[in-house]
Amino acid sequence: MTLRLSWHRGGAGEPLVLLHGIGSTHDDFAAVRPQLDAGYAVLAPDLPGHGGSPALRGRPTVAVIADVIEADLDALGVGRVHLLGNSLGARVALELASRGRARSVVAIAPSGLNLLPERIYQGALLSLARLALQAAAPRFDGMARSVLGRTALFTGLRAAPWRAGEVEARALKAGFAESTDFWRLLWWAILADVPTGMERIACPVVLAQGIADVIAAGQTPRYLWLIAGSRFVPLLGAGHAPQSDVPGAIVQLVRRAAGLATDPERSTCGQQPVPSNPRIQAQSTPTTMMTRAGSTMKTVRR
Repeated sequence: MTLRLSWHRGGAGEPLVLLHGIGSTHDDFAAVRPQLDAGYAVLAPDLPGHGGSPALRGRPTVAVIADVIEADLDALGVGRVHLLGNSLGARVALELASRGRARSVVAIAPSGLNLLPERIYQGALLSLARLALQAAAPRFDGMARSVLGRTALFTGLRAAPWRAGEVEARALKAGFAESTDFWRLLWWAILADVPTGMERIACPVVLAQGIADVIAAGQTPRYLWLIAGSRFVPLLGAGHAPQSDVPGAIVQLVRRAAGLATDPERSTCGQQPVPSNPRIQAQSTPTTMMTRAGSTMKTVRR
């Protein structure tokens, strides 16, 4: 079996694919993996040019990235999946859903619908993050081991950067600092991307964004007008990449979306959203979370 990307697997149950954003790896979801692995067969790739996945030869557009993920899922014998994505990963998840590949989608701060000034602002922030983390690379391992160091590394990405773990910090190094295709991905998959075909999505979609997100601006709720039956959930106490900010809340969103997929009577898919009254629900920060005990992970080699 030949795979284009590096995939990491764990758990058992219905298939759930985790898609990280630019500048990270599959380990960006470390805080939610124990709970997700307990209920799903989790498949988490490194996106092209990140972690263990090679860069693409052609332009790394969202459509091409989705092509590669689809091809790998076919090679793995996996059909329709639940999807959880963040930032660029959320945008790719919506692209896969538009192709009929999704059972349900939780899209956290999906890129793609920023206005021109917002794109310039987002591009500048991500470019500065790349340069800053590359400069910090020689000191990265030491910073990753301390709460103070991780707080510095995740400021701007997390609302509570001190909650990020060492595994997540090392994902930043493998992503932002060491990505072999960062600049092409930033341009083709984020800044030059314009979503199309969102009206073809026919599965439950939960859109979410942290209220302390300083990167995504107002792009996430705009998808409500493009995706019939979708819902928007503001995440209280969460930033742009909120996996360790509110892990319990994210797991709840995945379970809610997956539940809608298995219970058609609860799903609103197929209904046109009402622009004058979009459905908005607030998701508070959970007070407890499960430990990593019993978590399993298996690497599928390319």
